[in-house]
Amino acid sequence: MTIVQGDMNKPVYRFLADLQWRSYKRTLLLQRIEQMNVVPDVLPVIEPTVSTSLSFGPRKVQHGDFVDSRVSEHAPSFNIQCYDKGKRLVTIAVVNPDVPNVEKDGFDYRCHFLASNIEISPTEPRINLGKLDASSQVILPWLPAYAQKGAPYQRMSIFIMQQPDSDTTGSQTLDAAAIRDAGRYNQRDGFILRSFVDKFLLKPVGVDLFRAKWDEGTADVMQRAGIVGSDVEFKRKRIEPLPYQRKNGDRYR
Repeated sequence: MTIVQGDMNKPVYRFLADLQWRSYKRTLLLQRIEQMNVVPDVLPVIEPTVSTSLSFGPRKVQHGDFVDSRVSEHAPSFNIQCYDKGKRLVTIAVVNPDVPNVEKDGFDYRCHFLASNIEISPTEPRINLGKLDASSQVILPWLPAYAQKGAPYQRMSIFIMQQPDSDTTGSQTLDAAAIRDAGRYNQRDGFILRSFVDKFLLKPVGVDLFRAKWDEGTADVMQRAGIVGSDVEFKRKRIEPLPYQRKNGDRYR
């Protein structure tokens, strides 16, 4: 496949790059998202219009890859490539929909990262989540991706959401400090992205995904981050076979 390279200020190069992305990589992304039920588990629907490329330091992560807990301990970098002209502000959320809830024998949501007022443009796609401004952009700082021992793997879904247009030019700025102080969206556990999107009139324009599972470094990563539960192990319930499925003993018909 020929890689389109050129001045992204020029409409022709943006058009060709968008065409190339839609011809294969966008289709592959949507396959991953649908196969792993990120949609509708986190958001009901998304039609990506920006491409994403995720990396932890030098490690480039393909959509849906497993990432070692020690690699994902620190916030990643993103290439968020938009194909229409102009600058815009986006909000980025990293949500885990696979947090085990023993009491209800199901799963809850947890927000691992939330930041707003992140400027992107066709010529400036590179974003380092670890270097955003703590006061005006970051609402919930990066929490390492982890899964406790014995628990299923965790889907770390990443959504890029464009902020609404302002009355003058560009995008509206969200008051990150006010959101942090309000209480509703500054709690990681039980974070519902659907509600956040509706509240601030955000438009989902991009999505990505990686997965986490228990590995030999998870306990140390959790302890360094002050996360309790590194000594907890989940065990599957033993399911007793039906009488006619038992190998020994009387069979019932």
